[in-house]
Amino acid sequence: MKLAFGADHAGYELKQHLLETARALGHEVLDLGTNGPESVDYPDFAEATAHAVLDGRADLGVVVCSNGVGISITANKVPGIRCALCHTSWGAARARQHVNANMLALGGLEIGTAIADDILAAFLSNEFEGGRHERRVNKLMDVERRGIAREAARK
Repeated sequence: MKLAFGADHAGYELKQHLLETARALGHEVLDLGTNGPESVDYPDFAEATAHAVLDGRADLGVVVCSNGVGISITANKVPGIRCALCHTSWGAARARQHVNANMLALGGLEIGTAIADDILAAFLSNEFEGGRHERRVNKLMDVERRGIAREAARK
């Protein structure tokens, strides 16, 4: 599987660690930055990672900022992205199984590397279950489509 990674300065160290974890698990990685601890703006990296997933350069995306909130909100502004901010491996598994999440967000200053490794492994080793969850994901996507239509009508 090919994974796209993006992070701001607060998520840089954890992103670097997760790149190595993903490689060790046998995945190909696409590192979309940031490339150091200097201050940057998380929306730039969330958007780049989201587009890498949508355009097929990656199967799934992983984004990291200080607490994961801003970077996950930004990713979810991109139509077609379902980015789940997860703090546990159980939550990451459910994000894939029940919501068909295509991106994972983590808080680089909130969780340690061992927990992050467990969360990433759970996210990557689970798949969408479909069934009753498919109806809900379709409704979620309907909300997105209505929002896009409202925005277009306002212009």
